[in-house]
Amino acid sequence: MRVEHIYRYPVKGLSAEAMEEVQLKEGECLPHDRRFALAQGDSPFDPAAPAWLRKTNFACVAANARLVRLTTAYDAKTGQLVIRLPEGEPLVANISTPEGRAEVEDRLTAFLGEEARGRLRFVEAPGHNFTDIPQKSVSIISLASLAALERAAGMRLHPLRFRANIYVSGGPEWGDFDLMGQEIQLGQARLRVWKRIVRCPATEVNLETAERDSHPPRVLRQHFGHADLGVQAEVLEGGRVCLGDALERLAPA
Repeated sequence: MRVEHIYRYPVKGLSAEAMEEVQLKEGECLPHDRRFALAQGDSPFDPAAPAWLRKTNFACVAANARLVRLTTAYDAKTGQLVIRLPEGEPLVANISTPEGRAEVEDRLTAFLGEEARGRLRFVEAPGHNFTDIPQKSVSIISLASLAALERAAGMRLHPLRFRANIYVSGGPEWGDFDLMGQEIQLGQARLRVWKRIVRCPATEVNLETAERDSHPPRVLRQHFGHADLGVQAEVLEGGRVCLGDALERLAPA
């Protein structure tokens, strides 16, 4: 298998950022992946005592399909976040400052309306990632498996519906599931595949129209007997991963 795409999602629920390479660290997610989130008005998340919470406590595509209409870009060096909305001028905010975070909260609370369940809070906690599972992992999807799902669904499904970090080509359909419990070499990094990813309603949303025009979890169950696409892998040994790098199963020690 070969790495075709690398993505991070700096703000949970908002758009992906394509990368040519990434430096993975032991026991961590991709740098800046799901580093920030928009806590719903009624969310109990406390940045002073961060604990994992289900995605519905935050703005997320599964519950807030209109989020796919936003395009974002984050500069980790300057703290600048650019959000392009369907209408009006782009929002440019320095989210390292209270004023910048307040700007984001105001604009996106207005954008989501009642779906915000009150006023959104732009949140961050050092060392915490707003992932869908408590464990820090790197998500990997086989494009061969995605192609099998597309044939079953009878339509093209944009890979970013599935919000993975690494997309790989080559290998058989569902070959990534054969890696469960195995160590893999991904570029210069060593990882262990430990979990299949169960798909949720976020994958139903068309990224261009924000309409729910397909039902991948249902198609997966009907045609393949499960609702899974992709795997989670923990980083055992850090290293650089670049587009075109190989993903290889490591022989047992």
